[in-house]
Amino acid sequence: MPVTVATLITLSTHMLLSLGGLAHAQTPPRASVSSETRYNFSPVNQYNLELMATYWNPILDYVSDKSGVRLNLRLGRTSAETTAAVVAGESDFAFTNHLFSPERTKLGWKVFGRRNAPPVSGQIVVRAMSPIKTLADLEGKTVAFPGTEALVAYKVPFAQLSEKKINATPVFAGNLDAAFSQMLAGRADATGSNSQMVAEYGARENRLFRVLWSSTPFNDLALMASPRVPPAKVQAVAKAFIGMHKDPVGQQVLEQAADAVQAKNPISFTASTDADYAAYRDFYRRAPASLR
Repeated sequence: MPVTVATLITLSTHMLLSLGGLAHAQTPPRASVSSETRYNFSPVNQYNLELMATYWNPILDYVSDKSGVRLNLRLGRTSAETTAAVVAGESDFAFTNHLFSPERTKLGWKVFGRRNAPPVSGQIVVRAMSPIKTLADLEGKTVAFPGTEALVAYKVPFAQLSEKKINATPVFAGNLDAAFSQMLAGRADATGSNSQMVAEYGARENRLFRVLWSSTPFNDLALMASPRVPPAKVQAVAKAFIGMHKDPVGQQVLEQAADAVQAKNPISFTASTDADYAAYRDFYRRAPASLR
């Protein structure tokens, strides 16, 4: 059945196990989680759906158990569908950088954390052996992007192409894994991505890429809460995320998540505020109207 915004996918741990990709981690008892406390958590579709489940479900199980706030992983089929659902009010927490445009800041979502990872840059990459050597060589070529919502992986690189008056044709694959696949299959000449995902995909798939262009750095995606979530619940969830790497059980879950995506750096979460995302707002002030 096609997945629409109205029929989001709930990727439960049971579904994940049936997909066959999870090494078990010891988790605390779940008695502290009220059966009536259920909130939807929607991260941007950076990977395919199976890998998204492998990465996020154990993390959300841990945070749910620690905080007493049940978080359900909710995803659309593509990054754009997931974001549309978030904007429509169908999710309560998000891991995203799609809510910093002037119009969407009016929705009132607040940053409370982020991954404790180096800033990322928007990049345009080609296969290591590609004959394309410069951005100018992309004139008349096709560039694969995850989707129109992706700020660092689409809007920032495409703004650079527009600024340089390079007429490349964008195609949208739905997530970053699929965008790389389009290029590797010969259906696109280059890929727009972010530096973190270029490194992770290359490690997972044993692929080499050449970077044609990199942007100035942006902080990693933000952990955000809808204004309708009670502050006490947000605080409990934030405390669980931020303290996760200090707990042996939480650390084990994070190590498994890092292994799943071949992360270059260990994964942990740190406190963050809206002020850490000034670079995003600055981009929107300068961006072409078509990319806002």
